[in-house]
Amino acid sequence: MGKLSGIILLGFFLGGVVMVQAASSDSMDKPVYDSPQAVHPLEKGQSIPNGELETLAGKKINLKSLVFQKPSILIFYRGGWCPFCNLQMGQLVKIEPDLMKMGYQVLAITPDKPESLRVSIDKHGINYTLLSDRTMDLTRQFGLAYRLDPETLEKMKGFGVDLDQSTGNSLHELPVPAAFVVDTKGMIHFVYYNVDIKVRVNPDDLMAAAKEALK
Repeated sequence: MGKLSGIILLGFFLGGVVMVQAASSDSMDKPVYDSPQAVHPLEKGQSIPNGELETLAGKKINLKSLVFQKPSILIFYRGGWCPFCNLQMGQLVKIEPDLMKMGYQVLAITPDKPESLRVSIDKHGINYTLLSDRTMDLTRQFGLAYRLDPETLEKMKGFGVDLDQSTGNSLHELPVPAAFVVDTKGMIHFVYYNVDIKVRVNPDDLMAAAKEALK
């Protein structure tokens, strides 16, 4: 779905296109893909999988137990070390009050280990919920997980990013950044993902999708 982009800051992954998908019957039993271009995320009309995440305090919590409480904006991001993810997190801080007025909660999911979440919270003044999927189990079920090759890992280290340290493991997996709008039954109403490391969902588009899902 894309071509190899040049290195720009941490933009050393493959470029690609936006995908906003229609319903299908694809299995939720997703693999770890070999590249960002190969991922096959869950689609509009499907239900989210059941799985555990970890809170800032390291407490395990079930994703569906949170989603069943409120309509949810699910954000998958690569980590607090990613400058493009940090830009998005700041944008979410600005629109979260309006999303809350609509009845939504924002749940941001990352491979970062739980103790790393505090850095992002303090840096951006975040009030929404950050959750760790350091095992990548849930990210795989969402069809977003891909494995980094040794060359890319070395490039990351050259930029001062030690993925083993940030995640607390040596899986060497990341999510393709994505956004989902989900209702209280766990049904997906909107999907956005982009394998271009520099691109995230437009906040206005996310707000519009959130409003539409409430109709």
